[in-house]
Amino acid sequence: MRKPTSTAIIPASLLLEAYRSGIFPMALENAEIAWFSPDPRGIIPLDAFHLPHGLRRILKKSVFELKIDTAFEEVIRACAEREETWISEQIIQSYLNLHDLGYAHSIEAWSDGELAGGLYGVSLQGAFFGESMFHRKTDASKVALAGLVGRLQRRGFALLDTQYITPHLRTFGAVEISRRQYLRLLNQALALRCRFA
Repeated sequence: MRKPTSTAIIPASLLLEAYRSGIFPMALENAEIAWFSPDPRGIIPLDAFHLPHGLRRILKKSVFELKIDTAFEEVIRACAEREETWISEQIIQSYLNLHDLGYAHSIEAWSDGELAGGLYGVSLQGAFFGESMFHRKTDASKVALAGLVGRLQRRGFALLDTQYITPHLRTFGAVEISRRQYLRLLNQALALRCRFA
């Protein structure tokens, strides 16, 4: 059982309505919460996901064991462990609450019984909103991402939102689209009935 916290969480109803509207929160340097809806928006088209050859070899060797939702709090806290982060304690507690309600999930890469990397995000109908990823061992977060995409494909999801684009994500086929395009894809995804867990 987690220790109680005095940090006021963002209500789950507000968070979920924001995601349904194409908006997500981030903590600023002063710990205040700001809301974003970038234009352009980053996504990874699930039908055009690119698996680099090196990662394909890693997956065949089964270097990492993939797990779902076994260490959500450890994943989100590991994602926050960097010099500059938008993941404040309020964000952590808010997403722990979403996890408890069944909306936020972690995809984890384990090695020798230890968490080597992973990512977390929010699942709504046919959309998955990727929030952050981390690694403690080389390729661990990439394996987690590949595991996420495979799961979304098998379960009929239509949208994998990455919010922004990085050179790292581009190697997997991530692209930028306009906010108008994004909202159209989002509405289509929200009309589906998909289950992540």
